[in-house]
Amino acid sequence: MNMSLEGKRALVCGSTDGIGKSSAILMAKRGAEIILMARNQEKLLNTQNELSTDAGQTHSHICANFNEPDSISIKLKSQLDGPIHILVNNSGGPKGGELIKADLNEFRVGFERLLISNQAITQSAVSYMKELNYGRVINIISISVNQVIPGLGVSNTIRGAVAQWAKTLALELGEFGITVNNILPGYTATNRLNELADSIAKETGSTPDEIFDSWGKNTALKRVGRPEEIASAVAFLASDSASYINGINLSVDGGRFGA
Repeated sequence: MNMSLEGKRALVCGSTDGIGKSSAILMAKRGAEIILMARNQEKLLNTQNELSTDAGQTHSHICANFNEPDSISIKLKSQLDGPIHILVNNSGGPKGGELIKADLNEFRVGFERLLISNQAITQSAVSYMKELNYGRVINIISISVNQVIPGLGVSNTIRGAVAQWAKTLALELGEFGITVNNILPGYTATNRLNELADSIAKETGSTPDEIFDSWGKNTALKRVGRPEEIASAVAFLASDSASYINGINLSVDGGRFGA
């Protein structure tokens, strides 16, 4: 199985924390040249310094806010120079809460961040991929695409839309040698999950540790995931070994069976 990414150039979004950062680090170890993309300049620089250069890669970064897709399009036109072989779409989700209580603006912000920004970034990357007749678009979504997560009403709604967007792209882009796949992480130990645990703990009178324990018990492996475990799935789908995998939702959730 060929898992090497040498000679490949990857644009990794939301790559200064959690799953995005772990994915960038792993793909760099496997030889890819990485373009980091996130909104915090200091974190971008720190992460860039952590990336392996054993294959002689030169890594770079683009500072951008995923809540501002029009600005992202402008930045990519001025700062992104091809080729781009791999795109990882990834960003933080909307805040938690019941769907019926959600403010209308929460939906607008969520769609801008998770769907419209994905569209803007993918349009830029695919223009290079079509020239190469090769590409990998990998979208980090959520296990909520399979089964909604209580307390994440807006996120559940928008994540489902992103999944359908991606499957449509898979149909449209396959003839150009470009695959489009979705990774659906279960509960994964990231800063985002820590914030969610804190919020639920306050509402229920529990502790964050008790919340994490309950999440873990709802998986066959009896624990939450680690960002590097999701990154392994990203790196596989980015590799040549995944050349005939297209339009799928890949659950990486430890065998989740409950809420």
